[in-house]
Amino acid sequence: MNKIVLFAVFSNISEQLNAQQPGKIRKVYQSLYNKEYVLTMVSSSAVVPRSGLYYFSQGWKLISQPGIRRFVILPLLVNILLMGGAFWWLFTQLDSWIPALMSHVPDWLQWLSYLLWPIVTISVLLVFGYLFSTIANWIAAPFNGLLAEQLEARLTGATPPDTGVLGIMKDVPRIMKREWQKLAWYLPRAVVLLILYFIPGIGQTVAPVLWFLFSAWMLAIQYCDYPFDNHKVPFKEMRVALRTRKVTNMQFGALTSLFTMIPVLNLFIMPVAVCGATAMWVDCYRAKHALWK
Repeated sequence: MNKIVLFAVFSNISEQLNAQQPGKIRKVYQSLYNKEYVLTMVSSSAVVPRSGLYYFSQGWKLISQPGIRRFVILPLLVNILLMGGAFWWLFTQLDSWIPALMSHVPDWLQWLSYLLWPIVTISVLLVFGYLFSTIANWIAAPFNGLLAEQLEARLTGATPPDTGVLGIMKDVPRIMKREWQKLAWYLPRAVVLLILYFIPGIGQTVAPVLWFLFSAWMLAIQYCDYPFDNHKVPFKEMRVALRTRKVTNMQFGALTSLFTMIPVLNLFIMPVAVCGATAMWVDCYRAKHALWK
């Protein structure tokens, strides 16, 4: 559905109601027509398939929308304080860590050292970037859920359950339980991949690629889970739903993972990813899984 179709729909409504409330209907029509961020979310992904890049870019647009900015502030502050401090510390350690890791490269791969050095550096950034991101998401989980809820309500016009400080406090135990479920699913797989890093040859070549793919999928799960959890969709059911659009989610998670490694931009990535994942939920999953309309 594009602006031309919406123009025709709203024009038809205007013709019927203009006689009764000419000034008011004109203002409503103009408001709806001009809000591009709402128009882009009206389309159904069954008709117009969207990529992970599209939803990631939507996240950057949506965080600045009126009415949403105030829900972005707390997740943003958590991310700035934690990710800013953590990456500052990490960059002070890289000078000693990278040579230590490169010392494990076997002699028969020494001729590839000039290629392996950046791969090892990126691997360290990926591992610690995901670790820092996980901690930040734990701390900000209640606020991320609230951001996803309010954005969904704005994109769809649906009425969410009662919110506020009391509502957040009541939901904290359930939200923390959900975070534990994600951690329990993630840890065994992460440990296996980390062990690969200590195998000569494999640790400097194959392991970084596998870790990047795994972290991309895990970040898609992490951020898409907020709107799913707002509708009480079980964790296992949520993973099954994401697999139906695995390419889209892998693209979204890969971009999130890459931006997590970029200084300054990574400070904003948490609310951006929450908004992008919520846009994906509205387009791709809400019709089937929504608890409140």
